[in-house]
Amino acid sequence: MSALELVEPADDLHAAMARLGRAARAAAGRLALAPAQAKADALRVAAAALRARAGEIEAANAEDYAAATARGTTGSFLDRLSLDARRIEAMARGVEEVAALPDPVGRMLARFERPNGLVIERVSAPIGVIGIIYESRPAVTADAGALCLKSGNAAILRGGSESWRSSALIHACLVEGLRAAGLPEAAISRVPTTDRAAVGEMLTGLGGTIDVIVPRGGKSLVARVEREARVPVFAHLEGLVHVFIDRDADLEKAKAIVVNAKMRRTGVCGAAETLLVDRACAATHLKPLLAALIAAGCEIRGDEAVQAADPRVNPAQEEDWRTEYLDAVLSVKLVDGLEGALAHIAAFGSHHTDCVVTENAATAARFLNEVDSAIVMHNASTQFADGGEFGFGAEIGIATGRLHARGPVGVEQLTTFKYRVHGDGQTRP
Repeated sequence: MSALELVEPADDLHAAMARLGRAARAAAGRLALAPAQAKADALRVAAAALRARAGEIEAANAEDYAAATARGTTGSFLDRLSLDARRIEAMARGVEEVAALPDPVGRMLARFERPNGLVIERVSAPIGVIGIIYESRPAVTADAGALCLKSGNAAILRGGSESWRSSALIHACLVEGLRAAGLPEAAISRVPTTDRAAVGEMLTGLGGTIDVIVPRGGKSLVARVEREARVPVFAHLEGLVHVFIDRDADLEKAKAIVVNAKMRRTGVCGAAETLLVDRACAATHLKPLLAALIAAGCEIRGDEAVQAADPRVNPAQEEDWRTEYLDAVLSVKLVDGLEGALAHIAAFGSHHTDCVVTENAATAARFLNEVDSAIVMHNASTQFADGGEFGFGAEIGIATGRLHARGPVGVEQLTTFKYRVHGDGQTRP
């Protein structure tokens, strides 16, 4: 199907979006049966196109970035929006990594025989059509398109106005791959309008053609999607990520982990937002940790005990424990051991990613077992909360719900399953 035309009034947009949905549904039917080689070939051509057009993409992104800056867009959104040669190469490499993954469709998940001779198989299958709604992240265009294609799903991509030019060129590279492999162009569709009514159309499911929605963006976008969607949603509302420094933590290891978890990229959802320090090691660990963070350019907001340890610490308010800063700001609190850390995370966490730093295996085991988050870590930076770092090639998002997908959503999480039953004339008495 050709690109959706910019149409007015709303009833024309409704009709155009319905056509987009029908085209995606038809493409999904073909993709479900597409050979693994064809999908991999399409992604490799797309990766090559990303590299070949890197200069164009970077120039388009510079225009997006300038326009966003002029509108007063905040630092964390600008960081997510920005593309340079290194990030474009990483995008292309991620598409190639997805291409190289084992095909997730048609995997035998289970096989068993009943006493009556029926042989029952549980086999992985694509979900169908996946709608992705995202803000300011042009790289999501490549990641989502690649993951959906590899898992046999059609994708309908609705990027934000901030990344309009960048996303259009990235999408063109994906379409180039589809054409080269003989796959339908509607397999990865882009909604080429900034009209927010298009989001509303997608949330209704486009007449039953969209099977699941994945939102990637700020709290307001995700909240709207979860509130209004009439189809299932893979989403996380916030990344209130905690790092707990246990009394048995190695200080040098703790400093390296905490500074990286907070400051490597402050605008990603895996960035640490709260540091919890065991009161039992505060005398030896707290000041060095604060000094390392402040030296790295981080503002600290702490409770009274933390303020007493360093005069540069600002007072923390109750709301700080509930805030996803996505900036060089960290809330710090002393807690009474593991029990205090578990209680704080249970009260304020968002079930995204949480980490314990300790050399005590028993403490680590309890933390990993008892913290109810999609990703729990021991002695590693929370910035590893990323599908690429998990070996998924890329991710379509981090799901913090409990149904179907949880944690980084990669190709396997974008499949469902069906049962195949083999008989030899059996009838049920």
